[in-house]
Amino acid sequence: MKSTAVIVDAVRTPIGRRNGSLSGVHPVDLTAHVLAAITARNGLDPAQVDDVVWGCVTQIGAQSSNVGRLGALAAGWPESVPGTTVDRACGSSQQALHFAAATVAAGHQDIVIAGGVESMSMVPIGSARSVGEPYGPRVRARYDRDTFSQGEGAETIARRWNLSRTALDELSLESHARAARATDAGAFADQVIEVRLPEGELAVDEGIRRDTSLDKLAGLKPAFADDGVVTAGNASQISDGAGALLIMTQERAEQLGLRPLAAFRHGVVVGDDPVTMLTAPIPATRKLLARSGLGIGDVGAFEVNEAFASVVAAWQVETGADPERVNPNGGAIAVGHPLGGSGAILMTRLVHHLRDQNLRYGLQTMCEAGGMANATLVENLS
Repeated sequence: MKSTAVIVDAVRTPIGRRNGSLSGVHPVDLTAHVLAAITARNGLDPAQVDDVVWGCVTQIGAQSSNVGRLGALAAGWPESVPGTTVDRACGSSQQALHFAAATVAAGHQDIVIAGGVESMSMVPIGSARSVGEPYGPRVRARYDRDTFSQGEGAETIARRWNLSRTALDELSLESHARAARATDAGAFADQVIEVRLPEGELAVDEGIRRDTSLDKLAGLKPAFADDGVVTAGNASQISDGAGALLIMTQERAEQLGLRPLAAFRHGVVVGDDPVTMLTAPIPATRKLLARSGLGIGDVGAFEVNEAFASVVAAWQVETGADPERVNPNGGAIAVGHPLGGSGAILMTRLVHHLRDQNLRYGLQTMCEAGGMANATLVENLS
């Protein structure tokens, strides 16, 4: 009989802006920081951890050579603790959670820490192209193109769903406002593990623009097309950060005297058009709800990664989700999107929000390069 996988705890670093406070912190050390924190605050001997399943997208340079394993070593953990690194583009650490939940539910392992990291300051997006061009001639021939652009995909979505520049800027402004309110209210206090730096410490997300306005957002130039609607202001920020999730069965948690935050109920991954690239959260959400037997109105909170405002806006149109329940504490437009770490960071935000607001179900989904998306359903147990 399959056991229930649970998220016992979830932590994250504050998210640093590109070339900001975390830009000089090695991604292996960012990984070690959240690994050490999640075991310490749960009184868990790291030797009990069966595996570290870690998301990271640009696995080159400072993020090469299996950052998951190196992070465990950097944390000072026993050499007996293994680690692996997963790449499902922006959903890498959400996929890491799916793998971890599956392996403990199947009884293959007892305790797994899932999560991810990305230092986009230290390892810029696209760095891997310096050592070779992706896609290959057969993929390029199939789609009759030399490259695939997420920005062009975001513009295509805006046209297809008739999303205006004003609508996208309004969604972006609301993201900053919600993130600022949540920060001021202490909503992230129990999840963010401050990072001590030579010049002080970073304890809150660094990218929130409290002084932005519709007028300021309207003044930004389109980023991908002269007549486009996608700008730096209504897209996610380039960022640095990491997050970690402590995964085990409910029975194991009881044996250790730990009270889980949430149960992992369902997880799916889908593929969609790789040219538009960013639409897969829509079919992923539909598939997840169909498997769970729930309706969109049964879900109390959603984390839909704000890679671009058009992605979230189109998803809302297609699913009919209540906008008040979508990214209730802001999203990546306000705080940033550290690629391989974002899945774990979003889940950290979600499970703490479910607990704090006494909501039963939470759903997370995010678009991924290659036209994919993960979707995850969790149930509040706290």
